[in-house]
Amino acid sequence: MKIGVDEPFPFHCTMCGKCCINREDILLTPRDIYNMAKELGITTAKLFKTYCETYVGCDSRMPIVRLKPRGSIKRCPLLKDRKCSVHKAKPAVCALFPIGRCLMFEKDSNPSEKISASQIQYIFTNPGCGDNAETHTVREWLGEFGMSLEDEFFVKWQQAIMEFGQFFREAEKTASGRIMELSWTAAFVGLYLHYETDQEFLPQFEKNVREITALLQMAPIKEGGRANE
Repeated sequence: MKIGVDEPFPFHCTMCGKCCINREDILLTPRDIYNMAKELGITTAKLFKTYCETYVGCDSRMPIVRLKPRGSIKRCPLLKDRKCSVHKAKPAVCALFPIGRCLMFEKDSNPSEKISASQIQYIFTNPGCGDNAETHTVREWLGEFGMSLEDEFFVKWQQAIMEFGQFFREAEKTASGRIMELSWTAAFVGLYLHYETDQEFLPQFEKNVREITALLQMAPIKEGGRANE
């Protein structure tokens, strides 16, 4: 159900932990990885190696990172004693729960067109857990986790997904498997892991996007043929 930013929704978390099990869909952004690594006092590479896994998205053709579920109940690897061990720096998708966030586009939108915060929309889904003892608004809910309605990173990240996704979909038409693997690896490392947690995140992210864009543009991909290796 689409919901306005000042429209109330009923939800009270009873800390039952149900939202942290049977999950294979806790997808992470570069900012999530940076925040969690900083909270745990480890590098982004160590955070990924310990708790995450990556794959290429079926539609986006982008490297996707998710928390790697554990055990038969597929619990979040950061769940400790039924509580989130990185609560103050939990992934955005978890902090927003049970609110979802998306961008609305025109049917024939050009991926190179700039995205704006005005395209962000929110969705409320009954979570099937907790109770209705409290009501909140999206504005208040985001504020509790220090998240802004005008989320500059979210907009820039969605822009990057669209542009890199377009590149990878086109590249797959002509590039060899080896070139694609190298390109995906470069994008994964550069976009998700190349951060120092003692430095501000957003400038590093913007620099990484520029560098990966330049690197991929030099990939040996030919129109109408196979890429040179």
